[in-house]
Amino acid sequence: MNFPSVSGKNWLFRKFDSTDVTKFSENHSLTEIVAKLLSIRKINIKDISLFLDPKIKNLLPNPFRLKDMKNAIEKTYQTILKKEIIGVFGDYDVDGASSTALLFRYFSSIKQKIQTYIPDRRTEGYGPNLTGFDYLISKGTKIIFTVDCGTQSFQPINYAQKLNVDVIVLDHHQSDIKLPSACAIVNPNRYDDSSGLNYLCAAGVCFVFLVALNKKLRDENWFKKNKIIEPDILNFLDLVALGTVCDVVPLIDLNRALVKQGLKIIKNRSNLGLKTLYDLCKIDSQPTTFDLGFKLGPRINAGGRVGKASHGADLLISNDPMKAYQIAVDLDKSNRERQSIEMMLSEQINSEVKRFHNHPVLVLSGNYWHEGVIGIVASRIKDKYNKPTILISLNKNIGKGSARSIVGFDIGAEIIRAVQSNILEKGGGHKMAGGFTIKEKNIPIFRDLLIKNFEKIFSKTTKDLNLYLDSVIAPSALNEEFFSEVNSLAPFGSGNSEPKFIIENIKVLSSDVVGNNHIKSTLIGKDGSVFKSFAWNAKNTPLGVYLDSKNKKEINIAGRMRLNKWKGQKKIEFMIDDISLN
Repeated sequence: MNFPSVSGKNWLFRKFDSTDVTKFSENHSLTEIVAKLLSIRKINIKDISLFLDPKIKNLLPNPFRLKDMKNAIEKTYQTILKKEIIGVFGDYDVDGASSTALLFRYFSSIKQKIQTYIPDRRTEGYGPNLTGFDYLISKGTKIIFTVDCGTQSFQPINYAQKLNVDVIVLDHHQSDIKLPSACAIVNPNRYDDSSGLNYLCAAGVCFVFLVALNKKLRDENWFKKNKIIEPDILNFLDLVALGTVCDVVPLIDLNRALVKQGLKIIKNRSNLGLKTLYDLCKIDSQPTTFDLGFKLGPRINAGGRVGKASHGADLLISNDPMKAYQIAVDLDKSNRERQSIEMMLSEQINSEVKRFHNHPVLVLSGNYWHEGVIGIVASRIKDKYNKPTILISLNKNIGKGSARSIVGFDIGAEIIRAVQSNILEKGGGHKMAGGFTIKEKNIPIFRDLLIKNFEKIFSKTTKDLNLYLDSVIAPSALNEEFFSEVNSLAPFGSGNSEPKFIIENIKVLSSDVVGNNHIKSTLIGKDGSVFKSFAWNAKNTPLGVYLDSKNKKEINIAGRMRLNKWKGQKKIEFMIDDISLN
């Protein structure tokens, strides 16, 4: 494809099979574009109906396929019978907050006493610790759930056991061959689990756990005996969808159903905290994965990054309108603070990247980089260069690292291997992200190890910076009917990427900077069609140059469609990812 990209990307059309397109169109009464997009995504013919209409009842597996699920259910059931207090130790990110709130809301609905604890990122770091366990135990808890963490937490789990407190781990991070001696470790990514559910995030694991627990209570006639109405756990899917989208796990199989149904629950605004944040963000339309991932998620995450770590979980748990509003306002403020810190740190690190431009894996370190923000900056750099990126904040010769990876390079497994080799002090993660602690002197060794292992997988060539596109469309295709056809493949996210299109021979009529760095434009096609576009963080970039109103050259744009609802009006806008010249 001969499109010279202004940002240096290679524009490549995704491959499809024209025979599939004909078959899918005829057998499933699909439009040509939907059939083509399905062929691109290599959906098997037998799976198409389930893909387009994913239902939990058809995709939910037997929960006991997960290793240790039986132990977890039996222990929890005995705890409920004894009316003992349950403790939940959750991570400070969205998945951890969602998982914590999910367990809290379920156990509260069945009148079970529960205490929660979220660690402070800066003072306590990631995962279970003695301070947090001591707090929960001091509140009288006899069992502690660790959610979105705990798989590698040997010391805290041993400590709890010595105090006759059982620990159940509900996690999805990768494990070593050696596991802590917890009562149960329910984790589809533990080395000996064969459930095939390794695409679940922690909130997904917690949901499957609650499905099994709810059935146990029903089978034992517990609800009737205790005169408690059985909760409809599908009403908690708003939290599951939030964690699933924000943790960027693949939207395949059960995850698709969880998110699709969860978006409907979010629309009902039954969770006060989510509703409050939704209103604060001025979202007045049907929620999408974009809203979860780019509007709600960053604000919930902000507490763990630069504010109060427990704010995210507290917001999702709260039933007090005044408290929920105050937390939401605090999170919004923390998110603006996070954006400011991120901008300054990004400028510093982007200049540092130039020193390592020829490395296939970017490993950078600096003194006192903000630990709550390095993960986001790593993600931005990873997207910009299409390279695994690891940023390390140094403090007195000890570094805290945050890693973001690309498809095909399992950074969680790399971190576990480095821990086993004593290169890292501790760490963990999953395929696309991870965190760790490292001595400064070991950073070059860690960098060399990652580059060596990367080159084994991808030969000795750095992956090109490619932009994969689905089809060329005319400006006149930006209408509700075409948008609805494409949107039938939603929810979009990791594992089911949002379709991207090219619109050729466009001219800029007008442009304005909105927010701090975004550019909103009015464009016109050769057919006379006028439409709106939006380019994220495009100010002072090559995209910004060609979206300037003074630019009279014809351009080609690549990106995605977005439905914009405002005061009852619906318009399809084009989100520009890249520009090329004719």
